[in-house]
Amino acid sequence: MIFLTVGTQLPFDRLVRTVDDFFSSNNYNVIAQIGITSYKPKNINYKDFYLPDEIDLYFDTADVIISHAGMGTIINCIKKSKPLILLPRLSVYGEHRNDHQIDTIKSFTNLKGIYIANDEIELQDLLYKIDSLDSPEEQLDTKCKELISFINNYYFS
Repeated sequence: MIFLTVGTQLPFDRLVRTVDDFFSSNNYNVIAQIGITSYKPKNINYKDFYLPDEIDLYFDTADVIISHAGMGTIINCIKKSKPLILLPRLSVYGEHRNDHQIDTIKSFTNLKGIYIANDEIELQDLLYKIDSLDSPEEQLDTKCKELISFINNYYFS
C-alpha cells in the first residue's frame, strides 16, 4: 500500500494530481490524505483528512509514503523506517507562503530511504521505481539528529 499525505495546512494539487494521474494505469492500493482542495482524485482512494489513529495505521502499513516536505512526515518515516518520496511545496504555485521546504529537502538529500523529486517529472521517475526503494536507516549525522530532536520536543511533546 502507498500512502500519500499533503499535511493539513494548505492544498497541494500539483502533488495529488501527479500521483493520481500516474496510478491511473497501475494496480497499486493508494490511500491519500489530500486536505481541502479543488482537485479530487479519480484513480486513488482519498479523504480530505483522516483521524490521527487512521494516519498512524497508514504509516504503519504503507510500503512507501509520498508527501510534501513536512518535518512531521519526514521524522515519522525515519522512525518507522518507511521509504519516503518528497515533493516540496513551492510559493511560485501558491502552495506555501515561502520556499522553506526547498531548504528542508536539502537537509535530507543524501539520506538513504528519502527520495527527493524537484518537479513532477522527477516524481514520476521515482514512482516508476516504487518497488525498489530502500527504507531509511538510523544513519543521521549529529546535526540532523539534533534538528529532529528539537522538532520532536517542540511540536510533539
